[in-house]
Amino acid sequence: MVPSMRILSITLLPVFTFFQPRVSLAIPQQQQQQQQQHVLLLGQSSEQGSTTSFHFPTIHESAVQARRILNLSSIATFSTVFPPSHDSASSLENRPVGVAGAPIGQMEYYASCGPDLYNPTLLAVSIATTYRNARAGSNVTLSLRYHPPSNHPASKDPYTYSPANLPRLSLIGRIEPLSREEIERNEIKACFLARHPDAKIWTPGNDIHESWWARLVVEEVYWFGGFGDRAYIGWIPADVYRAVTEKEVEAIRLVGEEKG
Repeated sequence: MVPSMRILSITLLPVFTFFQPRVSLAIPQQQQQQQQQHVLLLGQSSEQGSTTSFHFPTIHESAVQARRILNLSSIATFSTVFPPSHDSASSLENRPVGVAGAPIGQMEYYASCGPDLYNPTLLAVSIATTYRNARAGSNVTLSLRYHPPSNHPASKDPYTYSPANLPRLSLIGRIEPLSREEIERNEIKACFLARHPDAKIWTPGNDIHESWWARLVVEEVYWFGGFGDRAYIGWIPADVYRAVTEKEVEAIRLVGEEKG
């Protein structure tokens, strides 16, 4: 049985990160009217010549968007730090001594499977650098960003689909093994392989590498919704993030998605 690992957090945030309050509280009315021409809405859009009023997303609405990105995606960057001691390095790893304490971000598969869909399900392969560093005490952050559909509608605003303006988030927490009961009751293997069929050869009990089912227990959420004149930037309380329902997640559409 794989022991539970208590994992703290580390994330690299832009130097211009700031807490963005509601526009109506922080920006003069005349400036708001100028900025409203560029605001992107949750579930709304502005047609040419439209006088639609705009709404600055709340923290709860930002949490709903974060959960939708989690559901839409299945690949993320898992950031860890190499341990300060070289003792944990395998002879097969050939790890340079100079990387001790250095951060590394690697792609990892995940899936939004049960029992708690807000905690990403992971297929932890013990030999992988990510999990070696985690077991050695590294901090961990799972970072995601939204990718609009390739057939998204055109926009006259050059920044609508700019990666700098699209939402992204960091999920910070601890890795915890799933119990056998949780794995069976929630059909974790079938759920995960539905998103990642190629991962079949690495599932627990394979003949290649030791692996185990785990989850990232989300304890903190950092959200970057887009440019500060149109989106919330800052921390989302974990209880607000967890309280979002799947009904809410299915009801919204992010920029570029077809309306349901």
